[in-house]
Formats: sequence, C-alpha cells, structure tokens
Amino acid sequence: MRKLIYITLISFLWACSPEELINNYPCLDGDCNVEFAIDPLVSPGVYQDINDYWHISHQGIQYFTLKGNTSELHPDYVVNGVPLIETIFDSNYWVWINGITFTVPLYSVLGYFTDGNFNNPIPIGNLTYTIEDMANNFPPLNIAGYSYNPNSDINSLGTCSKYNTHPQQQIFFDNQMVGDTAKVFIKTIFPNNIEIEKEFKIIFE
Repeated sequence: MRKLIYITLISFLWACSPEELINNYPCLDGDCNVEFAIDPLVSPGVYQDINDYWHISHQGIQYFTLKGNTSELHPDYVVNGVPLIETIFDSNYWVWINGITFTVPLYSVLGYFTDGNFNNPIPIGNLTYTIEDMANNFPPLNIAGYSYNPNSDINSLGTCSKYNTHPQQQIFFDNQMVGDTAKVFIKTIFPNNIEIEKEFKIIFE
C-alpha cells in the first residue's frame, strides 16, 4: 500500500513538471511582431516617402483602411480557436464643427402633410443649434472611429480589434481634410503584457 502511494505522488509531480506548464513565450517564433500598412485597394496610389510620411489621396470615399498581420500565438494562448490578442487604434486628429449656428425644421408626429399619401410633412417651426448645443449633442469625433464626451474614460480611448491576428480599422477621411496631416497610433497587446506600438504619419492629399 505504501509503495502505491509513492508511485501515485511521483506520477502527480511528473504531470505538473515545468514542461507541461503554459508556454512563457506567447508567439510561436519567439519574438512577437506586427506589421501594418494602408490598404492600396481602398486608397489607390498610397505611398510612403523617405521621411516615413504616408501620402493618401481622397478617392471620393470617406475612409481609408489600416490592415495588419501579427505573429501567430502559441496554442497555449489560443482558446477554442480564438487568439488572446488585442489591437488598439487612436489618432491625434479630431473632427469638430466649423460653423457657429445652423437651423433645422421641426415636424410634429401628428402634423400636416401636403398630400394625402403622407409623403411631405409640413414643418411646424425651426430649431437653431448653437455651437454649445452641438458640443453637447455631437461630441468631437476622432478619425480612428470614436467620440469623446465628458464621461469618457481617458485611459480607455481608442477603437479595438480583438481576438484576431489580422487586425484592421477604417480611418475617417473626407475631402475637407485634404492638405492636413495626422498621426495614427497603433498598440498591439500580446499575452504576458507584451506590447508593440506603431505610428503612422499621414499627409492627406
């Protein structure tokens, strides 16, 4: 009986040996890496100059796309086919309202219409927004895809792409931004608190 106990304990210790514990290096190749580029299918003619600025021409659509590839994770860090990885996008470029005021018509749910098919409602008045109203109702938009308001947590700003090794994000770009420059910041977080940061310097043309 005593021999049986010894054998059982030895088997238990062997099962918990360091070789069987979770791998300390989350990426299969050892070092974790990530590469990003601006998708030329969305932004034809995009290029990076010798000063590391990306030049993007407005193509009539209101965004461009950043696409990435990260290192493959060790199976210990993939749960049910889902890699435990996160990428956060942010920018230093905010879209704000330039005008002082503008007026919109007001309609009543039970109001009048110009025809019997209820297609053309008749306004019952106008509402004028001031810049203060706009700040409360339409907070500034970051081109990375999020808005800021007084309740926002400044430690968690940004948009996220989680649980995939091919993160991508659409970045807002309209024709009024032509001639401006911006920076887009990207942080990829691997398991074991391994973080890789990238910065895109962009000229809108």
